[in-house]
Amino acid sequence: MRANFDFSPFQRSSIGFDRIFDLLENSNRNVDTWPPYNIVKLGEGAYRIMIVVAGFAEDELTITHEANTLVVNGAKSENEEIHYLHRGVALRPFVRRFELADHVLVEGAKLENGLLVIDLKKQVPEEMKPRRIAIETDMKTPASKQIEGDKAA
Repeated sequence: MRANFDFSPFQRSSIGFDRIFDLLENSNRNVDTWPPYNIVKLGEGAYRIMIVVAGFAEDELTITHEANTLVVNGAKSENEEIHYLHRGVALRPFVRRFELADHVLVEGAKLENGLLVIDLKKQVPEEMKPRRIAIETDMKTPASKQIEGDKAA
């Protein structure tokens, strides 16, 4: 069951959240469940994605980090000499996309025991971190200026 939500009331009172509303509206489209994966929060700003890629070698997997999107591709080359009596391990090609927040960087990836492990870290630049703005208490009122007309009116 898919519910359609109208985000227009939120868009009237928010600025700069267009991308978030687009992600929410498109979240239920093209839901693919292959290959299975886990997302783990390791600590403050540290994350790990673990994707099941049993049967794939390192040279059959590609990981690319595009604008706020992590794309994992897997393509197995077919071996014509093998005749399967039963094929239970799915080795079909896949593309898995993950939407990343701003300032999330890919720290590294490794393939171990049939799992592709990708480590991510959120690093907010110093100029983007919250800062306190001092409030001046002794503000001088600007002198009023007359633009047109007589001063002696």
